[in-house]
Amino acid sequence: MQRREFLQSAGLIAAGAAVPTILPSRVFGRQAPSERVTLAFIGTGRQAQTMNIPEFMAVPGVQVVAVCDVDSWRLDRAKTLVESTYARQAPSGTYRGCATHRDFREVLARTDVDAVMISTPDHWHVPMALMALRAGKDVSLEKPITRHIAEGRQLVNEVATHRRVFRVDSEFRSLERFHRAVELVRNGHLGTLRTIRVASPKEEFPQEAAVEAPVPAELDYDLWLGPAPKVPYMQKRVHNPRDIKGRPGWFRSTMYADGMLTNWGAHLVDICQWANGTERTGPIEVQATGKYHDDPVWDVLETFDARYRFANGVEMFYTMDQPHIRFEGDKGWLQVNYSKSVAHPEFLEASRPSILAVQLGADALRFPLRSERVDFIDAVKRRGQTMEDAEVGQRTISICHLAHIGVKRQGKALTWDPVAERFTNDDEANRHLQAPAGRGDWGTK
Repeated sequence: MQRREFLQSAGLIAAGAAVPTILPSRVFGRQAPSERVTLAFIGTGRQAQTMNIPEFMAVPGVQVVAVCDVDSWRLDRAKTLVESTYARQAPSGTYRGCATHRDFREVLARTDVDAVMISTPDHWHVPMALMALRAGKDVSLEKPITRHIAEGRQLVNEVATHRRVFRVDSEFRSLERFHRAVELVRNGHLGTLRTIRVASPKEEFPQEAAVEAPVPAELDYDLWLGPAPKVPYMQKRVHNPRDIKGRPGWFRSTMYADGMLTNWGAHLVDICQWANGTERTGPIEVQATGKYHDDPVWDVLETFDARYRFANGVEMFYTMDQPHIRFEGDKGWLQVNYSKSVAHPEFLEASRPSILAVQLGADALRFPLRSERVDFIDAVKRRGQTMEDAEVGQRTISICHLAHIGVKRQGKALTWDPVAERFTNDDEANRHLQAPAGRGDWGTK
């Protein structure tokens, strides 16, 4: 059988299409000429096109075979991005081999897809991830991976049940300044850790009217809503049509997301957990206050202050400011800044220069420093754990959700059992652990 005929019979190209330059690993089975991982992208908005797609395509051994989005304009751009990148690498200078899908279930049904990168609005993260796991796909999932603590535990359990590779798609463990700070703290160069102070950026709420409008022709709005309540379309609650650069409106709506509390918290709190050695457990106390934005659509928290206490005695304070983490021990402090500013002109600051000058010895506790994309693909190939697996992701985002529940309980001091993942002193708080009923189960049953 000729190569083209084989690919057509396997359903990997249509008649008349150009033959892909790189072949999916599943075509060859165990006799594959390389450890190639075939990848599909579900959700091709700003995050996918500016970061996720280009960065995954740069990892050796990855072939992007499909892209999926409910917005056909974004979908066409993503296909062009993939095929133009491969065309530049092909001897012929051309490439046609990236399939497009509007319905993510079509992607999950493909036998030539090893793994999926899910970059959709937050309300879709768990339903899509669960369905992908059951379809036998490894999953890289945009943060925040969940919107409720109980659904996160279900996600962790199903990763184990289906024996799939999972990674939270957060790059902060791959940023040298955060990696360096964690190694200094974990190796005792601040003495005994006492306090962690962490801040996410403040949310912006530009003036935009909440006006119902016709659904853009390129958008499948009903599928965009999916498990969320059925409400009239308005641009403010979705994203700007034919715009890949602007911040989507859904970020600021509690129908679909939880604002900066979880958006940046998923990055920053993970580093706090890592440095504290609590990445597979959680706090035992939480108390939080906050103020929701007064708007009929954009109603996420515009301010919050949360305090946590861990079983090891460490206290953590989480609020909104310039994004940073400050670790305080009984022998000094260390602050890691996400970006430099007039107030903080360095990425790393410390109570004394000798902390920053430490050279870790051969017997020190060390962690790998590598791209989150490489980490995921390597784990897919070797069938191992990623640096930020489902359990780690669940514990990190749960801390953010605990703060949100604390705000809803109006600052009441809540005691938390990190083993049972339940509050021990407030039944009303426990009712916030579950996701509210949506439109259909969408894979959550």
